[in-house]
Amino acid sequence: MSMLESILSPRSCRNCRVCCGFTREDIWEIPLIYKENRTSVEKMLGVGLVPRGKEFVFDMDFNSNGVSYCPALSENGCTLGELKPFDCAVWPFRVNALGDMRVITVSPVCETVFSLPLKTLSDFVRKDGFAEKMFTEAHMHPDIVKPYIGGYPILAVEKDI
Repeated sequence: MSMLESILSPRSCRNCRVCCGFTREDIWEIPLIYKENRTSVEKMLGVGLVPRGKEFVFDMDFNSNGVSYCPALSENGCTLGELKPFDCAVWPFRVNALGDMRVITVSPVCETVFSLPLKTLSDFVRKDGFAEKMFTEAHMHPDIVKPYIGGYPILAVEKDI
């Protein structure tokens, strides 16, 4: 069972896939492949990865519409299994830097999750150690922390957890 299955069904993800496509404007959102997984991911997918900070990302090729899809995407979803990037496993939730704080937000791009009441989302990130896991991951891999985007609801603040 995925970390998000209680609020986002695998079927919904497979039918949408908006999080697996990138434009040049949102290239900064390409999920990070941790350096310890680099060789396994490259071998599994037969693609090269390029450095981003201390981690790696897919070298994306954009189609004529200016969109590039993750090379791990298949008809059944992500092919990476246990190597699935943390960014992907927790999306549409993310750790953001807001001043000197780290916060957990939710992206409005995932309509299924974003349509849920904010109380439901806030309760979700606080239960079963989800927020703690996200903040711990951010400490271990600080390159996953993205700048805060105005208007994204803040569901948890690291100091509150």
